Amino acid sequence: MNLSNLSQQEKYFLAKVSDAFQAADTKSYVRMIGFLDERQQIMANTIALQQHRNNFILFGGYNNANRKILGIFPNYIDLTQEPNSLFDNIDSITFRYRSEDVLSHRDFLGALMNLNITRESIGDILVGKGITVLFVMHTVTQIILDELFKVGRVGVQLEVGMPDVLPLEEHFFEIKDTVSSLRLDCIVSTLTKLSREKSTNLIEQGLVTQNYECIQNNSHPVCEGDIISIRGYGKFIVAQSGAVTKKGRIHVLCKKYL
Repeated sequence: MNLSNLSQQEKYFLAKVSDAFQAADTKSYVRMIGFLDERQQIMANTIALQQHRNNFILFGGYNNANRKILGIFPNYIDLTQEPNSLFDNIDSITFRYRSEDVLSHRDFLGALMNLNITRESIGDILVGKGITVLFVMHTVTQIILDELFKVGRVGVQLEVGMPDVLPLEEHFFEIKDTVSSLRLDCIVSTLTKLSREKSTNLIEQGLVTQNYECIQNNSHPVCEGDIISIRGYGKFIVAQSGAVTKKGRIHVLCKKYL
């Protein structure tokens, strides 16, 4: 990742990460920063690589978490042990409710934010049928247990801990189409159902990220596996690009995160 073109807030975040590494070196402190989104994780990995650091772990409470805490440790700590033993500041909370009541990730996030809990204290929210598992910083666990009895209009029962099998976190809506080229403007046009001109405007206004970086070049190439986020339209993954039609158009399969 290019760290030269960052917002002021991102520069502050990188300074915070650098200070945490320094504290681990000079004061033997364990420092925890997060929960971090995917872009912040890439930024943290980049600065760690630049500074030749390997005394850190990104962990979100379970394997394959999306949002993760950055743990920075003094050199005397054994980092080969199970992450759960190192990250005792992460709690899981299981919500149970009637299976006929449909709740979304947004419903849970809104309920938590209404308790004045910061986004950095909230990890993944795994929504299933009649059950949702939430990962949070330990510092906000008791607030949730004491104050959250409803999500939207749905009554919920809470318990600390998680079930043996976690709900599937990612739900997708599939988008199949053909594009003239695997350029960013063509893919954005397919995802938004807008014209190429309007899609280019979104890109040039800085409203589109590709693999968590703002891309303002409408002809930027897109590859399978790329993550495209479009402000106001959602987050997508380019799952497949395949056969070419007789007219030279390329079949693509994209998936929208729900």
